Amino acid sequence: MEPATIYVTDDDPGIRELIAEYLQSQGYTVATAENAVALDALLTQGLPDLLVLDWMMPGEDGLSVARRLRAQPGFPPIIMLSAKGEDIDRIIGLEVGADDYLPKPFNPRELLARIRAVMRRHEPATASVAASDMARSFAFGEFSVNLDARILSRDGVEIPLTTGEYELLEIFVTHANRALSRDWLMDQLRGFERDPFDRSIDVRVNRLRKKIETDPANPAYIRTQRGQGYLFVPQGKG
Repeated sequence: MEPATIYVTDDDPGIRELIAEYLQSQGYTVATAENAVALDALLTQGLPDLLVLDWMMPGEDGLSVARRLRAQPGFPPIIMLSAKGEDIDRIIGLEVGADDYLPKPFNPRELLARIRAVMRRHEPATASVAASDMARSFAFGEFSVNLDARILSRDGVEIPLTTGEYELLEIFVTHANRALSRDWLMDQLRGFERDPFDRSIDVRVNRLRKKIETDPANPAYIRTQRGQGYLFVPQGKG
């Protein structure tokens, strides 16, 4: 199996070199870019398996880059780096489509752990499965989700999802009609320690609601259960 390819975009050459050397020592293929222009040039050569992206860059900043790239269906997962460490900054990063957020300064081992966790969740269905095999699929309302192909569609039209949005949806459809606590959902979505007041799960739920709910403020499928968490109801509101 070929090593996974990771693109690292950061305007600090020291950080680029540190991350590149460490990830290469762990068996990854790494290419670096100092800004959005250089990243776009890299992307013309092919997509990576994961993008590590700095928030604070001269020119087009990381938030703008993440938002732009997320508009492309099938774009690989993004881990955002930033010297901004406040909760609101993490929430903003997740809202624009980042799959994870790591404040600076950070331990390279923590970055590696988060990369592995995100990439594990993003593993595609194996090509060895015959096309004639029955795919794991679920339907709710006008939507269908193919868990093997990792595709959500509405009336046959694919709806782009970030890695985090897809994984949250997969958990919901495979645990339908069950109240799921925020803590339990976070444990399923992230393989590392988190702040006990981390509310990023609510950000992901709100992002997913915008993709599947007619009225996200009055959801039919992903309902809030006061004091419990969230409940996915495939039949919607009757």
